[in-house]
Order: sequence, then structure tokens, then C-alpha cells
Amino acid sequence: MDYRFHTLDVFTSERFGGNPLAVVHDADALSSADMQLIAREFGLSETVFVLKPTLPAHTAKVRIFTPASELPFAGHPTVGTAVLIAEQAAVRNGMGDKDLDSIVVLEETIGTVRVGVRRRGGTPAFAEFDAPKLPEETGEAPPADMIAMALGLMPGEVAFENHRAAVFSAGLAYTFVPVRGLNEIARIRTQPQHWADAFGEKGAVYAYCRETLHTHSSFHARMFWPSAGVSEDPATGSAAAAFAAVVHRFDGAPDGQTRLEIEQGFEMGRPSHITLELQVQGGALKGVRIGGHAVTVQSGTFTV
Repeated sequence: MDYRFHTLDVFTSERFGGNPLAVVHDADALSSADMQLIAREFGLSETVFVLKPTLPAHTAKVRIFTPASELPFAGHPTVGTAVLIAEQAAVRNGMGDKDLDSIVVLEETIGTVRVGVRRRGGTPAFAEFDAPKLPEETGEAPPADMIAMALGLMPGEVAFENHRAAVFSAGLAYTFVPVRGLNEIARIRTQPQHWADAFGEKGAVYAYCRETLHTHSSFHARMFWPSAGVSEDPATGSAAAAFAAVVHRFDGAPDGQTRLEIEQGFEMGRPSHITLELQVQGGALKGVRIGGHAVTVQSGTFTV
């Protein structure tokens, strides 16, 4: 049986930047084992399989796979899939070259995610969504010396200002590691012999620093998740969602809305920009919104 697919670059407005994503259409007949094999064949950080929605009012049900496992939620698959679905609907309705405003409702394993998609003046579409789960602390970070050994750094380079390592999850758990600056974050090299001792067998690490390459960015980041088949990820929306709690804890975001931009993927030659919005009320984090652009790169079919 033939299946259609598209690939997109997500969290970028230019092809060959951002985080690549594969989207497989009309995947209802595929088994979980089939999906895992196909995701491994694509070899991208995530592959999305689009199925018929459980509820008719929703747009689609989606399943998300890394090359090694299925995920309950991920940011760049949510943004990329929503942009692709919205743009294909616009083409079907004869609006392919018009300004675009639409809502795409995706059924993900974590829950229902509503994504707003907009395009203006022929520029790449921008999508944003409210994180389906507020971040929560899910463990205790290892000591700085263990973190440093696992990342190939010195212990004194694992911190800046009042920021210290912490573990948060907004659907997927990450160890958030503050790093002194751009020079130090560029020197990170994962050390497999120390990784499990520091972060566990399935540990994912999001390293970040305040120093940035672009003046409009608030943080520079890198993400590593070896056990999921992702040696490094160019842009990580689910980590950005959980990072909201890190910003709230250490930077004390004020009541109201705080909008930030995170740059990622530069060390990989795939520049990415993620918008992160914190909604704070009464000193408590009440909402998190993630956004970014996406552009279609290729389309095709494969046979199973």
C-alpha cells in the first residue's frame, strides 16, 4: 500500500534550517510496529502519522515517533503538522496564495492540542499552541560535577547567575542545565560513559545560556537525548514548554504575559527560533504558549 508523506523544516522561516519533520498521511492502516520502522527509516528526530480523529469536530489524530520510541507530545511535530494541514486545506479551498487564519485541533496522546495558524503576505506560516500540560518539577538534578563529566565541561561552567540545574516536564522530562556562556555551550560533547550515571538511561538534557548570537533572542540552547536516537535536536518545543518553569523559578517572570525567543540548532548548522510565552497570575505560572514558523521541503510516497 502506498502512503503519501511530506517533510517540513520547523521553527524556521527558511528551508534547510530548523528541525526537520516527516508527516505521513492517512496512516490508519499502519500498526505501531510499522510506524516505528518508518520513523527509523526517515531517521529524523520525529515522524508524525496522521489518522482520522476520534471526534468529528477535531481535525486529526496524530502519533509521534522518534527513531527509537513513541512520544505522547512534542512541539515541532505539533507546529509542523498543523501548518501542513492548514496550508493543504487552504489549497483545496482555492485560498493557497491568500492570507491564512485557521485553527487546527490535534488529538495527541497527551490530550487535545489546539493550534492557531496564520500566514501574511506570502510569508511562511506561523503556528502557536498552548502547552497541553503545565510544567512541573519531576525530580532532582544531579550534582554539577556529574553533569560536567557527562557533557565534557568543567564543574564551574555548569551554572550562571542564580541558575542551577533542575528537572521539569510538560509531558516529557528534561534536565535543564545552565551553562556559563556561548563558548562553553559550544564545547559540549556528550560522554556516553558518564551519561547514565548523571541523567539515567533515558535522560534528555537541555543546556542553555543567557548569552546569545542574536540580539532578539533571550536564551541560546542545545538539546541531547541519546536513548531516543536523537544525538542532538535542532529545536525542541516540548523542552521549551517545560523551560517556562525554569524561567519562572530563576528569573521571576512578573504577572501578565512575558514573551521570549529561544535560539537553538546553530551548532548543527540548522538555526532555529522558538517563541515562548509565559502567562503568570498571582505569582504562579498559569499558561505556556509555544510558537514558530514552518516551511514545506518535499513530498512523495513510499510503499509498505
